[in-house]
Amino acid sequence: MSARPRRRWVAAAGAVAAASLLVAGCTSNEPQETEETATQEAPQAPSGGNDEQGDEVVIGFSAPASDHGWMGSITKSAQDVAAEYPDIDLRVAEGTNDVNLQISQIEQFINDGVDAIVLLPFDGAALTEVAIKAMQAGIVVVNVDREFDDPTAARTTVLGDNYGMGISAGRFICDQLGGTPDAKVAEIAGIDSLPLTQDRSKGFADALGECGLKVSNRVAADFTVQGGEAAAANLLQAAPELDAIWNHDDDQGVGVLAAIEAANRDEFFMVGGAGSKNVMEAIKADDTVLKATVIYPSTQAADGIKLARLLVQGKSMSDLVEVEVPRTVQLYAPVVTKENVDQYLPTAFES
Repeated sequence: MSARPRRRWVAAAGAVAAASLLVAGCTSNEPQETEETATQEAPQAPSGGNDEQGDEVVIGFSAPASDHGWMGSITKSAQDVAAEYPDIDLRVAEGTNDVNLQISQIEQFINDGVDAIVLLPFDGAALTEVAIKAMQAGIVVVNVDREFDDPTAARTTVLGDNYGMGISAGRFICDQLGGTPDAKVAEIAGIDSLPLTQDRSKGFADALGECGLKVSNRVAADFTVQGGEAAAANLLQAAPELDAIWNHDDDQGVGVLAAIEAANRDEFFMVGGAGSKNVMEAIKADDTVLKATVIYPSTQAADGIKLARLLVQGKSMSDLVEVEVPRTVQLYAPVVTKENVDQYLPTAFES
């Protein structure tokens, strides 16, 4: 628990208006040196607006196990951002895919009296009840990526855009093949039973439809390297000639590329998904079938940490006229190509 008198969300809500519209962008990363800072290498908050040091905020963080490059980056990004702010005390629970264990982690945060909880649930529905319990205890809850069943279970939700990923991938392929009405377009999805996969596929089909194309061959993998390789091998065997492939996930894409190389195929171009570092480097090198990828930000939890800090400190988002932190923040799904890859490489994750 914070040593200072706790500024719970319930109490802070009424004070937000007076403290809003502060400037978020840092104007300098060189705070004045004092005798104390000269002898201690304590983190220094960027100066200016919302980044200026405020009251201490104790944040509990919980996410699934880092068994996937994207998920590993989620936790690391959250920790890296928290380390930039001396006024954040981040308490990270061990990553787990055990729903009951994750529920107990949140209950412990409640008992500890943290100021905020940033939670990427393994299963949004299963974690809803305990998130509501935290909110009722006056703790700010920021839901990341996988939504709770009840919108009152979180003050703010940070989301990627799965449907938008499909739209972006489909429109890029349309731009490349739109003048070829009989083009063969394949899709390698993730786990078909997940809503996120269904949303990505729907967006992809909708976008291809805009230019008169459709998915000619489709397989589903499981977001793993092994699953991607097996699914791609089956796809390539069934489709002797292709013009384009969209692979939903760059981690499973490592296996997809291995299958493509094993089959000695290169008559098509490929678009990835999520935005891993190795995929972006391949796009930049321009010596494989990979020509683009679509971002699904692994910085969502880092954004959640920053929003939790603003909420507890009674601040708002700088460049909005609105005086409250938004209820939902949905991140964009841009296409990364050789032309703009340098812009996105700094936020890419390791597969």
